[in-house]
Amino acid sequence: MTTQDPGAPYGLKTTLVVGMEIHVELDTRSKMWTDAPNVAHPDYLNSEPNTLLSPVVIGMPGTLPVINEQAVEMSILVGLALNCEIATHTKWDRKSYWYPDLPKNYQISQYDEPICGEGAIDIPDGEGTKHIRITRAHLEEDAGKLLHELPGGGFSDGSLVDLNRAGTPLLEIVTEPDFNTADQAVTFGQMLRDICRHLGVTQGIMQKGHMRFEPNINVIIEKDGKTYKTPVVEIKNLNSFKAVHGAIQHEHERQIEVWLADGKVMGARAKSTRGWDDVNLVTTPQREKEDADEYRYFPDPDLCEVEVTDEMLDRIKAKLVELPLSRLSRYIDDLGLKEIDAKAILDEPATTHFYEAVLAAGADAKAASKLMRNNLSKLANEQGVLPDALGVSAQQVAEIIALTTANKVGSSAVDDLLALCAKSDESAEQLADANGLMQVTDDSALEAWVDEVIANPKLAKSVDDVKNGKDKAINALLGQVMRLSKGSANPQVVTAMIKTKLQG
Repeated sequence: MTTQDPGAPYGLKTTLVVGMEIHVELDTRSKMWTDAPNVAHPDYLNSEPNTLLSPVVIGMPGTLPVINEQAVEMSILVGLALNCEIATHTKWDRKSYWYPDLPKNYQISQYDEPICGEGAIDIPDGEGTKHIRITRAHLEEDAGKLLHELPGGGFSDGSLVDLNRAGTPLLEIVTEPDFNTADQAVTFGQMLRDICRHLGVTQGIMQKGHMRFEPNINVIIEKDGKTYKTPVVEIKNLNSFKAVHGAIQHEHERQIEVWLADGKVMGARAKSTRGWDDVNLVTTPQREKEDADEYRYFPDPDLCEVEVTDEMLDRIKAKLVELPLSRLSRYIDDLGLKEIDAKAILDEPATTHFYEAVLAAGADAKAASKLMRNNLSKLANEQGVLPDALGVSAQQVAEIIALTTANKVGSSAVDDLLALCAKSDESAEQLADANGLMQVTDDSALEAWVDEVIANPKLAKSVDDVKNGKDKAINALLGQVMRLSKGSANPQVVTAMIKTKLQG
């Protein structure tokens, strides 16, 4: 989509430059440096404030951190998906700064030896692709959270500190400034979320802060043959793609206006941070941004360094799954699914895995997609769960598709059969047969139902219409036969029988 350069009204040519920092909360069961429960894990998502603590989390004197091995492996897994160089040796550093929700007054992070180094990924961009370079992906601990209202929504004249999030394993993915539009940044964010969820390293619930986006934005301005670069502004803690898009677009316009007013350009100590006002759709000032040397990084003396062996790397590589974008192309190009259907299946990783299991059980790809999107999703929505959690096995779904394809079970009986499968391990055919859901193809039984419907005086007009060649009227008669047979009559056979009896 082409939009007007916001510098054009001022006679300027401008180029938006954006780099992204994305924080991903890993859903390990315990926290990064302690066995305290992790609020990003599904079992602890809705825990009461300050209930997931330990002496290590709150920074008590004399406590010692212990590395969460699963968090290290998850980080490497994401790095592999982003084509990053994986370090054979990495260490931990203390990043010193004071903030109310950081109990130790320092954060354990990684500075010069991150777990994942340079990488790259291509994202869709209009009719083509955009190459996005990954600078690094390093592992650290999350800080706590400041609450500005009382539990339940009451007014508070101060800030409340909830340390449940403190110590959560946090993977920070940093890109080069390769984005030139807000749309590109959002596309990358959505792709990264899909990748991380399908790898099983995060729940990816944006409202819970499982993924937080911090675009670093500045503008290249061309005027009178000279080029100027505005100071970089980092927008903090965005947890929706709408906010990412709005903040980037607003900053593009705001930075042009600020430069016209003060002429300030990028330089040392010029970086600042701003927040995003979702109501007024503007960025708001927070603080001047520290440069790296101001954090006083130094190696953490309480933690051992990590050596990534070939054996460890091979074990993690074996956990890589087909990534969503590749799977989307395969579903459309190889399996013949419509794009809307393919995206619906890929929207939830659990649904994707279930669909793959149905295909592995021998089902036709298009028929499986149709049944899952319609019948299975309907039942799942009624029960408030995902399709894979209904109790219906992938084998049973494949069996239902085989039964409907062979006209042994009618489409009207599929919902009832799925409900039966959800409560039983028996085959779909056994359940259909035991519950009268198999289609009746016996001519004598079908003829008796057809004769009863034709003889019904209330349907005389429909009978006459069919006799006079109006085939649409057959549907009214067919519907009554299906009612009499409780959905077990074969509609194709019944339709042919009605036409034979009434039209010869």
